[in-house]
Amino acid sequence: MFEGYKILFVEDDPPVRASLTQTLELEGLDVIACGSAEEALPHIQAGAQIVVATDVRLPGMDGLALLDHVIKTDAEMPVVLVTAHGDVAMAVQAMRTGAYDFLEKPFAPERFVDTLKRALDKRVLQVAVDELRGQLQRRSGMEAVLLGNSPAMQQVRAQVLNLADTSADVMILGETGTGKELVARCLHDQSSRRDRNFVAINCGGLPEALFESELFGHEPGAYTSAGKRRIGKIEHANGGTLLLDEIETMPMTLQIKLLRVLQERKVERLGSNDELPINVRVIAATKADLRALSEQGKFRSDLYYRLNVATLQLPPLSERREDIPLLFEHFVAQACARYERQAPELTPQRLRELLAHDWPGNVREVRNAADRFVLAIDSKEGACSDEVDKAAAPGASLAQQMDQVEKALIEQALRKCQGRIPAAMEMLGTAKKTLYDKLNRHGIELDKFRST
Repeated sequence: MFEGYKILFVEDDPPVRASLTQTLELEGLDVIACGSAEEALPHIQAGAQIVVATDVRLPGMDGLALLDHVIKTDAEMPVVLVTAHGDVAMAVQAMRTGAYDFLEKPFAPERFVDTLKRALDKRVLQVAVDELRGQLQRRSGMEAVLLGNSPAMQQVRAQVLNLADTSADVMILGETGTGKELVARCLHDQSSRRDRNFVAINCGGLPEALFESELFGHEPGAYTSAGKRRIGKIEHANGGTLLLDEIETMPMTLQIKLLRVLQERKVERLGSNDELPINVRVIAATKADLRALSEQGKFRSDLYYRLNVATLQLPPLSERREDIPLLFEHFVAQACARYERQAPELTPQRLRELLAHDWPGNVREVRNAADRFVLAIDSKEGACSDEVDKAAAPGASLAQQMDQVEKALIEQALRKCQGRIPAAMEMLGTAKKTLYDKLNRHGIELDKFRST
């Protein structure tokens, strides 16, 4: 349940120490039992996967002095104080200085176990967050821009490196918010064109009347309001990279002209008879199926085939859930710097919601959720679905919650795929053996989904 994590239990009374140690071990928890604070000191190190439970009254170094040592070593390490009745006021004061919780003697063993499990939950999450922050700090180059440890993102980065220094035009496919412009910038930054202009134009954000002038430029007098020469986006990107975002919205009349530019590598300003040679790499980004649109006559098929030389498919966030904590932590750090606020505590409940949510807005939605998290703005958007939310029992440990969420997500996929393993493997982004191992571990019966 808490694999690799231990409870450092300090109690000078041997019978009490033996009894409570046995109680914890019967719950499947690993315990390091010590008879004094001095004996416990070597185990307390920054980042150690432990929580501390200590009696306040100890021979030699007492529990409060041990608490002070823990705070100086690792302020995030939870410390639970065990106190006598007369020490409650002192324990409350200790909590203000950094103790996680306190238990007043006598107490039920169940309460002792529950308190330490909650402390372990906190420690597991804190160590995970620290590791994510460490990963972010250690990243450099493209890994610091295209974040993610999932196989899907590793493949995207490999494809970018493979294509970056070629002259091939590229088409980037992906849902809204998956980072198409970010990938386009990486293609530019990793290429020999990096010192020239990167020019992005949103084809869906320009009125059709201005589109041609914006893209190709114009000479003075080309039309009524053309008072002076204007350099178009294609010409401005000469030697560099031109990104045509939402290219599916480009008017059909301009698609013909763009096709000619791509074929001839020459551009002609409006009102001019001179063709200017250009050396520009074109990256087209779209969330639409251009082939289907071309078959329907809504997008020129010759332009589609001209652009469809090298393609990059960006995975939606629902297919790389393992990247969600890293992305969220990254955007939280950015939001803290932008709004000049401290990062709030990421609770197990919030992490469970992050992992269970479908994220239809993809990375952009994660960034917005991180902003709201830092600004302490409540929102239902980051909440998990009812099915997954009900799967995690109140009071469950972080490990139990993660298991429950994983089980619910697998069942959701199987239900959508009518129990077809290959389709579920693709939806969940997992290998066949891994999926079968998880089915066995969670006791999921395939026949139940095949019959629905």
